[in-house]
Amino acid sequence: MAKPTGFLEFTRETPEDRPLLERIKDWQPVHLHLPDGRLQNQAARCMDCGIPFCHTGKVINGMASGCPINNLIPEWNDLVYQGLWQEAYDRLSKTNNFPEFTGLVCPAPCEAACTLGINDPPVTIKNIEYAIIEKAYEEGWVTPTIPAKRTGKKVAVIGSGPAGLACADQLNCVGHEVTVFERADRLGGLLMYGIPNMKLDKNLVQRRLDLMSASGIIFRPNTHIGVDVPAEQLRDEFDAIVICTGATRPRDLAVDGRSLNGIHFAMDFLHGNTKTLLEMGDGKLETPQSPISHLPSPISAAGKDVIVIGGGDTGTDCVATALRHGCKSLVQFEIMPQPPAQRAPDNPWPQWPKVYKLDYGQEEAAAVFGADPRQYAILTKRLTGDEQGNLQAVETVEIEWVVGSNGRPQLQEISGTHKKWPSQLVLIAMGFLGPENPVLAQLGVAQDARSNAQAQYGSFMTNVEGVFAAGDARRGQSLVVWAINEGRGAARECDRYLMGETHLP
Repeated sequence: MAKPTGFLEFTRETPEDRPLLERIKDWQPVHLHLPDGRLQNQAARCMDCGIPFCHTGKVINGMASGCPINNLIPEWNDLVYQGLWQEAYDRLSKTNNFPEFTGLVCPAPCEAACTLGINDPPVTIKNIEYAIIEKAYEEGWVTPTIPAKRTGKKVAVIGSGPAGLACADQLNCVGHEVTVFERADRLGGLLMYGIPNMKLDKNLVQRRLDLMSASGIIFRPNTHIGVDVPAEQLRDEFDAIVICTGATRPRDLAVDGRSLNGIHFAMDFLHGNTKTLLEMGDGKLETPQSPISHLPSPISAAGKDVIVIGGGDTGTDCVATALRHGCKSLVQFEIMPQPPAQRAPDNPWPQWPKVYKLDYGQEEAAAVFGADPRQYAILTKRLTGDEQGNLQAVETVEIEWVVGSNGRPQLQEISGTHKKWPSQLVLIAMGFLGPENPVLAQLGVAQDARSNAQAQYGSFMTNVEGVFAAGDARRGQSLVVWAINEGRGAARECDRYLMGETHLP
């Protein structure tokens, strides 16, 4: 595979990002890309390892190890090295419906499991993946997939996020008539409104949606199943239903002062910002040095002391967005301790490496304010405001994690570490609890203790015949790549249910 000595000849090289202080002045993509020749050198680093852990897609210690959709990574790395880009695209398309999305927003568990990564920096799999799909679009290799004949079966997919789109794409390929329902005014779910434009260009999302429409998939935005349309109506109109509504019910902050003005869920902040950009049409706002108060964005960070509570990807996106609004100051609270610089002994390869790193938002904040905005091992105690009910400050205490009597870690406050932080805007990014869509209750779908739809992984059938569930609505909050995995799996089992057999992978 690739060049046998490539990993000895070439060092890992990733494309430069746009300059930090330049890119925070707009909403354009952060990442740049390597030219073909240098990408081919990176593909040459792929080793002919006996077991390519990069595409195993196992869950180890609660985290993905390798690619959850089992991308045939060594094969398309070899093809890229040889300059056979179209063949590489054909191979990539066998497992991934949307490489342009995973190539930009996936945290790349494939790279974390790369065999070369045991001793050296791993292969730049994610960048190569994105380069393949973009070249395919440029060369005209990506075309609508119109089935030769239709089966006469109709399937309703509820939700147009990555799970719903992957499911719809697969079902359409085998000839079913697929209708995708989306409650928002625009399609794409998390891809459209949950991830900021500088991380995932909405033109790329729309490009894929247009392609799917041309393939024969019917999209119905502004249609909230369970609210605008009774879920039972779908049972009458369709032969099968696939629930891909996501896990959109946010985890709240149960502290005194929660009802003050100026406290918002992260997704409300991000959704409103992206909606404003899309309505403006050009994807640009004035620079942070200029006033932006006239913009119709529902929640603005301009001129405010901003605190983001939560340290995941959503929290990072809030940090980056607040910077572009022109916030006065910025702090991000993490309840967990700071990760080590290198893998801990209990976190060996090929597990996902739980190590300290700066994501794009923290890099930008450090450039503006001089330091990583994250405060680790810190607990929010209360929120205080003025007489008009407006947020003024956040009170915290430092904590340490100790082993409790039940053998599980539990937090313990450290005396004398109480602190008050000035703030006029708090963004809660503490994760999600499960689906909020009423469709589950209306269809009588059984739910687990976390309110997720009960459906066995691999079969995806709920307790209601002909009703399937996939993605975050079934597994809980997870990665985009897991959503694609489940959407494809649910499509396979839905096809089997409708036709008695299936040729879908």
